[in-house]
Amino acid sequence: MEIIEKDLSLQEKLNILADAAKYDVACTSSGVDRGGKKGSLGNSCAAGICHSFAADGRCVSLLKILQSNECVYDCKYCLNRASNDRVRTTFTPEEVSQLVIEFYRRNYIEGLFLSSGVCKNPTYTMELMYRSIDLLRNHYHFNGYIHVKAIPNAPQELIEKIGYLADRMSINLELPTAEGLHELAPHKTQASILKPMSLVQNRIVEHRLAIGKDPHMERSGSNRYLSGTIFDTAGQDRIRENASYPAVDSFRTPSLYRPDPFVPAGQSTQMIIGATGENDYQLLTTTQKLYQQFDLKRVFFSAYVPLNEDSHLPSLDTAPPLLREHRLYQADWLLRYYGFQAQDLLSNERPNFNILLDPKCDWALRHLELFPVEINRADYATLLKVPGIGTKSAIRIVKARKTGVLTFEALKKIGVVLKRAKYFITCQGKMQYHLRIEEDFITRQLTGEDYKSSWEIDNPQTYQQLSLFDDNQFASAQPIFSDIQKSLHGQL
Repeated sequence: MEIIEKDLSLQEKLNILADAAKYDVACTSSGVDRGGKKGSLGNSCAAGICHSFAADGRCVSLLKILQSNECVYDCKYCLNRASNDRVRTTFTPEEVSQLVIEFYRRNYIEGLFLSSGVCKNPTYTMELMYRSIDLLRNHYHFNGYIHVKAIPNAPQELIEKIGYLADRMSINLELPTAEGLHELAPHKTQASILKPMSLVQNRIVEHRLAIGKDPHMERSGSNRYLSGTIFDTAGQDRIRENASYPAVDSFRTPSLYRPDPFVPAGQSTQMIIGATGENDYQLLTTTQKLYQQFDLKRVFFSAYVPLNEDSHLPSLDTAPPLLREHRLYQADWLLRYYGFQAQDLLSNERPNFNILLDPKCDWALRHLELFPVEINRADYATLLKVPGIGTKSAIRIVKARKTGVLTFEALKKIGVVLKRAKYFITCQGKMQYHLRIEEDFITRQLTGEDYKSSWEIDNPQTYQQLSLFDDNQFASAQPIFSDIQKSLHGQL
């Protein structure tokens, strides 16, 4: 039976609701370019916001809390599910505002990440969150970055009102398939999650149209025009044909025109990895569809941490799949910036990545007929396919070739990771070493070189932040007289 505490101090509430928010990973720097305003507190610049360090060593920039850890839903994977015996409490809007302003004034934070359990019902919860954000923006004139998690099944009006106050909004997809969602989160449906996603996207498009900007796919810089990417011009045309956006003239009417930006940092979502049996291909295909259909800024992956005992979940002694999560993030990067599609990287016949290799190396080893690539002749798109060559180094290679012939030494200075690239490139027709272009041979070499970093990802070390006021449980000896003298004279 859960215990709902009504007389907790603000410090006690903060301890409970900040701890309850730690499993949500969709928390990044803003991507919003909004400078300071006279009479307002804070700003949110495109270069990112200030960072501090949590007690476990993580770099954080926002006050990350739940509005409430009370929840009427019983999602099997969630620590705050209704059937768990936990102390429950809820911040009032005034308490959220007070915390943010006081922490900002002390230079602890530069913004807020606000999520919540479903307290009473989605409408009541979103109303609480709206009042919290409204107080910050309009009463305290807080101009810093705010990221809000929308609640599925909440009224459209509340989501819209929050969207004009928050910088980023996200609605967690949780699981990539409807079957997995039905099994682990029976109170949620894909329709209840995708509907507010579509609403947020449409309002973003309306604002872009209202200020005369291209409403489609404002992402990924020049790479969105790379042939074959999920953000290329042809892909935009297909989405444009299938989309049902209102006519541009409709935004000229005073009733619909809103000069204020709607969710200027875009929307994101999160998927849990390892709670159900979906393979990497299903996860990556779902990720690609979300980018294409909803123009998301990011899809976040969260390795499942066993918290609850349930027959539908992995056992409590199961290690979180951190290395798999890492590989999916690398694959997500390939989708957004390197011209790859999900079906290029994986297939129904080969639905999972080789966890010991990064996804680009895994792809290259299955397409050795395309290699080696001659660095002095290959175009930009081809260079991006080479393991060890990133977007910046590919651009530098294209520019450097205009003034001379590139050598392996020059590539190293440019920033190419030769420990991977050397198996797939030539300079002036020659490889760096006499190497066999064979899948088994290169796989053995690459897995041997990357073993240490892969092991460290899957077996993270725990760290403790140093403090002037903590002796870290070390027994200290009594100081001798000479030490006391040195300390008094500034010699220690």
